Amino acid sequence: MGDTTEIETRFYSNAEDYWREVPPTVDGMLGGYGSISSIDINGSKAFLQRITKRLLLPLFKTVDLVDVTQEFLDKAKTYLGEEGNRVGRYLCSGLQDFVPESHLTDDHLVDFLRRCQKALRPNGLVIIKDNVAYEGVVPDEVDSSVCRDLDIVHSLVGRAGLRIVHEEQQINFPKEIYQVHTLALR
Repeated sequence: MGDTTEIETRFYSNAEDYWREVPPTVDGMLGGYGSISSIDINGSKAFLQRITKRLLLPLFKTVDLVDVTQEFLDKAKTYLGEEGNRVGRYLCSGLQDFVPESHLTDDHLVDFLRRCQKALRPNGLVIIKDNVAYEGVVPDEVDSSVCRDLDIVHSLVGRAGLRIVHEEQQINFPKEIYQVHTLALR
C-alpha cells in the first residue's frame, strides 16, 4: 500500500513541477502549439457553444478556475480583466485534491467523475475534453500525464456510473499531436 501512495505522490508532484516551468501563455498551455488556439476554441464552441473568457463566462453567472500553478491563475486574472469579477474562485490545487476535482490516475478519475455526478443538477452535464491515445495508455515522462485510448476512457466513465450522451473529436488539429475528444456525460 505504501508503494502505491509513493507512486501516486510522485506522479502528481512531477506534473506540478512540470507546469511550474511552463510559461502561462497560450503557447505554454498548448505545449508549443499556440497556433492551434483558434482551432481549439472554435471546436469547443461548436460542442458546448469554450474557455473561460470567450465561452464559460458568457454562458454562466460564475465560473471557478482551478489550476495547479498559481502563476497561471494570476495571469488569468489579468487576461480576464473586468469579466474576471464573475470568477467565483481561483483555486490553486491539483484536481486529485479538488472537490469536486489535469492528470489523474484511473481510480482518481473515476472518483472525480463520481463527485462531479453528485454535484449535477437535474439535466446537468459533466463535460470533459482531453487528449486521446490511439491505443492503450501512453505515459508522458515530461509532464507526468497519461493519455488513454477511447475504450479506456469509456470504461472509466462507465465505472463512475455515468453515460456518454454526446461525443465529438476535435477536427483540424495537426496530425502529429494526439486526437482530442470532448464528451458530455450524465
